[in-house]
Amino acid sequence: MTARTSLPRRAVAELIGTAGLLVVVIGSGIQAAELSSDTGVALVANSLASAIGLGLIITLFGPVSGAHLNPVVTLTAWWVRRTGGEGLEGREACVYTAAQTAGAVGGAVLAEAMFGRIPGTFATQVRDGGHLLAGEVVATAGLVLVIQGLGRIGRPKLVPAAVAAYVAAAIWFTSSGSFANPAGTIGRSFSDSFTGIAPRSLPGFVAAQLIGGILGLALTSLLYGTSRAADAAPREP
Repeated sequence: MTARTSLPRRAVAELIGTAGLLVVVIGSGIQAAELSSDTGVALVANSLASAIGLGLIITLFGPVSGAHLNPVVTLTAWWVRRTGGEGLEGREACVYTAAQTAGAVGGAVLAEAMFGRIPGTFATQVRDGGHLLAGEVVATAGLVLVIQGLGRIGRPKLVPAAVAAYVAAAIWFTSSGSFANPAGTIGRSFSDSFTGIAPRSLPGFVAAQLIGGILGLALTSLLYGTSRAADAAPREP
């Protein structure tokens, strides 16, 4: 369906969808922190809201743009096309990535303003250390494996629910809290809140996410074969 939709319309969908995702992630984090002094309770609330919101956004915007909402997902789609599968051309991938990044920043600013906070304040929560970067590699690799794996076995309709469930789990089982999204990570640097990340931590996190994306693609090929072979498999109607 995305192939029959104009690139400008798909870009708008990616921008709005990513902005909505950041509003959900940051807004629920602010609300959770304000309502509970227990970090565990706040994380439960934030992870559930983030997962539910993500699943709904993917369901709503998927038919328009594919609902990538994430430069790593977009880059893997570009790579799949290069290897003979269905994906994005280079120009489309660049437009998607720009729209996602702009949407993430806009969503973060909107979430801050919605809760009466000063928009555009940079986060002060430093997230560094090798263990956190390892967590981001694992989180992103798993995300790519879920998305690409379901596509390779002909089950793309399961992606919204599967990705939402994976994100809810990964927020808990990874040391980093599973940002797993370069655009979302940049956006969260504009919120000095429960879900924020200081700008100085961005290079390490984004690099780890890109490495995780490559690892996820490699695991997908190892488990399910190349995209050419997968494209020959029967798909759900």
